[in-house]
Amino acid sequence: MGNFVTTLNRHIIEQERKHPKATGAFTALLTDIATAAKIISYHVNKAGLMDILGGAGGTNVFGEHQQKLDVFANEVMVRALVHGGKLCALASEESEDIIEIPKDYPVGKYVCCFDPLDGSSNIDANVSIGTIFSILRRVTPDGKPGTVEDVLQPGYKQVCAGYVIYGSSTMMVYTTGNGVYGFTLDPSYGEFVLSHPDIKIPKKGKIYSINESYFDYWDEGVKNYVRWAKKAVPEDGRPLNSRYIGSLVADFHRNLLYGGIFLYPGDNKSPSRKHGKLRLLYEANPMAFIVEQAGGRASDGYQRILDIQPTDIHQRTPLVIGSEEDVKIAEDFIQGKRTE
Repeated sequence: MGNFVTTLNRHIIEQERKHPKATGAFTALLTDIATAAKIISYHVNKAGLMDILGGAGGTNVFGEHQQKLDVFANEVMVRALVHGGKLCALASEESEDIIEIPKDYPVGKYVCCFDPLDGSSNIDANVSIGTIFSILRRVTPDGKPGTVEDVLQPGYKQVCAGYVIYGSSTMMVYTTGNGVYGFTLDPSYGEFVLSHPDIKIPKKGKIYSINESYFDYWDEGVKNYVRWAKKAVPEDGRPLNSRYIGSLVADFHRNLLYGGIFLYPGDNKSPSRKHGKLRLLYEANPMAFIVEQAGGRASDGYQRILDIQPTDIHQRTPLVIGSEEDVKIAEDFIQGKRTE
């Protein structure tokens, strides 16, 4: 017999064994998320054959057009998590307020913030999309329903973060603060199997990812960085390769494996975009926790993402994330410490 594969469940249990006070609640919570991911993956894969492609006719709390699959993924995540007894509250990018646990259900000690379907505007074009999640320990007293206070915690307090990418294969990548692990869904028996143990992002990459159509709206520091990245200086490894999918999970996942930097700065196209477009709780914080655990770096250009104290559950932030050296160079440009 060959080596027995390590499933996600087995891996979580082995990780939990390292913590003597573990209750098993965490294992059950991650298992629920994995179950939701399998359901979403199944429907994403056959979306072209079903009437769940295209718009649902509604908008989310940001006035952004909701895709049918967005609404479906949100419902799947809520249903998978709300009844398990492990959470005191949920927060979703698709819901205006926090999602409370129904009165008749047990209340747990964790909070889960999630983006049910990141990059969903790409659904119709068969581009990789994903689910992002973040888990925090509640700060209000146990046994009672969770409040907004439980959700509004800085990212360094996360106990787990991860994402699922629905691409040529479905992968779940997660960290509990003890390294980053990737699992690929094996469709033959419906289990996530360890395929990428202890992921480390290269210290420096060859890729930069940014939406250059906003060039004229950026601050001068961001413009200077992009000019620098594009300049041909072979002995310095430039120009960097431009790769921008427009699906955070897909751009981040590629850079995590190959090295590189992803930037979504603020811009002056409209007042609401001054602080960027990405959400701190549902996108920036979980990705920042993962990238730091893989040896990378994440900031808003000036401060570490994980140190930001959120004041609103739908707060936006600029995001500069990826290989450590690349992010440091970008920060120097953004802060005006260098111009070329």
